[in-house]
Amino acid sequence: MKRVKYYYDAEKLAFKQIVTKNSTKIGYAMLFLLASALFGFLCFFILSNTSFFETPKSKLQARELETMKLNYNLLNRKIALMEEGLSAIEERDNNLYRVYFNSAAISNEERRAGLGGVNRYKDLEDFNNSDLIIGSSKKVDEIMKALAIQSVSLDEITKLAKQKANLLKAIPAIQPVKNEDLKQMASGFGYRSDPFTKIRKFHKGMDFSAKTGTPIFATGDGIVRKADASLSGYGNHIEISHGYGYLTLYAHLSKYKVRAGQKVKRGDIIGYVGSTGRSEAPHLHYEVHKNGEVVNPLNFYYGSISAKEYVLISKLANQENQSLD
Repeated sequence: MKRVKYYYDAEKLAFKQIVTKNSTKIGYAMLFLLASALFGFLCFFILSNTSFFETPKSKLQARELETMKLNYNLLNRKIALMEEGLSAIEERDNNLYRVYFNSAAISNEERRAGLGGVNRYKDLEDFNNSDLIIGSSKKVDEIMKALAIQSVSLDEITKLAKQKANLLKAIPAIQPVKNEDLKQMASGFGYRSDPFTKIRKFHKGMDFSAKTGTPIFATGDGIVRKADASLSGYGNHIEISHGYGYLTLYAHLSKYKVRAGQKVKRGDIIGYVGSTGRSEAPHLHYEVHKNGEVVNPLNFYYGSISAKEYVLISKLANQENQSLD
């Protein structure tokens, strides 16, 4: 039941019922609507402009968030610089180091291949700045993988460099007898007259004429395979295996200074000139074998003589004279 209100009329000395006019009701309704609109606008303003009513804690959090964004941007710049530096190293690796050592280049697809498997960044997807965080994480992971591949590549290059250094040491690159100890270059590589039969036949090495007892030097690093007189006609001789397909033979020695199985280095004295075996006079018969085939020793003397001396020895070695064995 609607509550009825009254007021006291002093002139008529009686209570009268209060009757609300329609215009007043409309006014009240309009005032309510206006108040509601103002209240809604005020709430929207507060919610959309939280900084207007920020607490010290929320201000600190906002500042930390901006600092984090700045740090991530700086990190991305540093990552970009790292990628540039790594790309330069990879380019030198493929176009310089691997070319020099005759090794296959590593493709960019292999270096920059993605990381497969499950979603590695699922735990980073629920943050306000997930795209920034995930993007930075992916770049770091890609660089880490590329660095791992480059590290393996450099290890391989280091191994190849050591092998190259060992090869250079193993090549028989010096004369087995010093120039100052030589009487003459008696005979070279190729067809020569046999000193005993006078028949023209192939001479497999070079003959260095020198006094008995003249030192003979190993022409490259290696291991003495034999030091005996087992080969017919060679007298006392030494064979050195240098690896990489190289073998050298030193024949007609007066005595040895090494034994089978001994490691030698280029320039070590291994024996002394003599005239043992099928020999006409004291000299060293020297041979170079590559992959089981005899080759001209003259092609390997770049490590101990000058260009002028090489030309002179070449002229003497190419004369078709009589060999000493």
